[in-house]
Parts: sequence; structure tokens; C-alpha cells
Amino acid sequence: MATLQSRITEVSSNENLLPLILLDSMLPRQVLTLSVADPVVLKLVRTLLAKESPYLGMMGLAKLKTGETVHMKNGVEVEIVKTRAIQEEGKTMVELELKAGRRIRILDSDGAIKNAEEGGWTEARVEFLSSKEEEEAEIALNANDDPLSVARAIMKGRDITDLVPQWIELARKNERQPNQIDTLLQDLGDIPTRFEPSERAFWIGALINPLPAMGVALEIRPGLLTAKTSEERIDIALEGIQRSIAHMDGSARLF
Repeated sequence: MATLQSRITEVSSNENLLPLILLDSMLPRQVLTLSVADPVVLKLVRTLLAKESPYLGMMGLAKLKTGETVHMKNGVEVEIVKTRAIQEEGKTMVELELKAGRRIRILDSDGAIKNAEEGGWTEARVEFLSSKEEEEAEIALNANDDPLSVARAIMKGRDITDLVPQWIELARKNERQPNQIDTLLQDLGDIPTRFEPSERAFWIGALINPLPAMGVALEIRPGLLTAKTSEERIDIALEGIQRSIAHMDGSARLF
């Protein structure tokens, strides 16, 4: 019982403290497979697995209008789903499969980001974000000034429904590896309903900016992660999939 109580106390005191990997912007539902040789990252993975808490924060980079590249404060919590020892270029490495779940944001407070005492990796205090709660707050906040903002997002999200099959059909002709689209769709699951506009927008972003990249769409994941409203997210997703379709069918090339 003493051990159990100690574990409960540890979890409670660190429930919003996550180790971070600064690598790539990911969206909920996305799966990333990568090979790791860095000793600090490998020690972090071993530590998390030993604690039976295989979760960490994944943060990407954002490019400002000035051209400057900065680390994002918005990202996702990822779960270490699989690990496998591999040989690559004569080196023993570990292949990780990471599955993105909840969205996170690093807290704006002193000491929110620090180096972990036990291993040298970076940790941060974060808040977990809920699309449902954000949309409810958006409705309450805009009740007087713009009461229809979420309703507009729902209406615009309906327009995405007919675009998804078009994108999938064209994307199958542009796969970088066999069955890439089938695997992607299996990872993402069903598209959220139009009454979940933010989640629908994140799903579209994960679809058109898959991992590994296909090079058939502009990068919209950082924009989706930093957007403030459901309508902003739907607008980003809608433009992203429309322009990707136009690129693949040849009517308006992106690159």
C-alpha cells in the first residue's frame, strides 16, 4: 500500500509534466515511425517504459513572417506504441512508433520548461487541450459579438465531406510507398462529424500532411495547432485540401 500511495502521489504531482521531443509538428491520430540513436533520447525512452508511462510531448517548428524559425508551444502528447532494436548503417538503433493523442500547450509561466534532473532531457509543464471545451468556451465568449462563429465552422465543415473522397482517389496515384493511403486511413479512423469542426479540421490536416510526407499539399499542421477558433481551423483545413486536390489534378500546381 505504501508503494501504491507513493506512485499515486508521484503521478498526481507530475500529471502535467511531460518530457519533450522537439522534432516535428504532429496532429492527433497521426503515427510517426523514426529511428533513434541519440543516447539521451534512448535513456528517456527506457525511463518512460520502466515507469509504465510511455508518454511524451512532441513539438515542432513554426516559420514566422519574418522568416525566423521558432519552437512551437503547441503540440501533442504522443504514446510510445512500439520499440524495436534495428541495425542501420552498422549502428545499433531503436525504431520507435509514436501515436499522437491529446493536444498540449506549454504553460506561460516561469520554470515551465526545464532540464530533467535524472536524464538531461527537456521537460515542460503543459495543459491538455479539448476541442469540445474550446468550442463551448468560444460560444460563450462570442455570445454577444459573434454568436454564430462555431455554427459557421460547422457549415463550412460540411463542405469538406465531398472533398475527402476526391483527395483519396488522387492521393492513391501519388503514394510514396505501397498502401500508404490505406495505412494512413487506418491510423486516422473515421472522420469526425461536422458537429466537431475542430476535430474535423485536425483530421483533414493529418490526412493531407501525412507522415512520411507525400509532397502533395502545403504544410498546415502548425497553423492548425496555433489557430484560436474552430472557424480558423476549418478555414485552414478547407483551403489546404482544396489546394492539394488542385495540385494533384493539375489545375493549379503548388510547387
